[in-house]
Amino acid sequence: MTATISQELDINEIKKLLPHRYPFLLVDRVTYIEPGQKAIGYKNMTANEQFFEGHFPFKPIMPGVLMVEALAQLACIAILVKPEYKEYLGVFTGIDGFKFRHMVIPGDKLELEVELIKMKGPIGRLKGIARVGDKVACEGEISFAMIKRENEA
Repeated sequence: MTATISQELDINEIKKLLPHRYPFLLVDRVTYIEPGQKAIGYKNMTANEQFFEGHFPFKPIMPGVLMVEALAQLACIAILVKPEYKEYLGVFTGIDGFKFRHMVIPGDKLELEVELIKMKGPIGRLKGIARVGDKVACEGEISFAMIKRENEA
C-alpha cells in the first residue's frame, strides 16, 4: 500500500481486515489512513444499537468502554493494512489515562482518530480521541500487541 490511502474504506473492506462482526464491529467507515501511523473514521449511532437497550433503557448512552473499543478497532485497521501484519490480530495490553467528557447517544456520529505514539516489534502504543461534532467524547492512550492469528474454523 502507498503511504496514504486516499479512498475511504467502507464496511465491506473493514470486514476484510477485522474479525469483528455485529454487534461488536464499531467502525462503519475509514476516511483516512497513514498505514501503521494514523487513521480517521467514524461510527454512526442509531437507536437500534444493541447496547442502547440496556445502557440505559430510560436514557440510552454508549458505554465508555465501547468508545475505547471503537478506537482500538480503528487502530487495528491502521496496522492491518500493512502487508507484514496481514495474518495478525490486535489485542489490548493496556488502557491509560482515558477521560470521558461527552455522552454519545442515538443519532450521534462518533468521529474516531488514532495516532501511533511508538511501536517496537509487535508491541505498540497509540493516542486515541473520539468526538461528536466539536465535543470530545473521550481521549486517552491504548497499548496493544499484534499477535499471529490462529486458523479459523
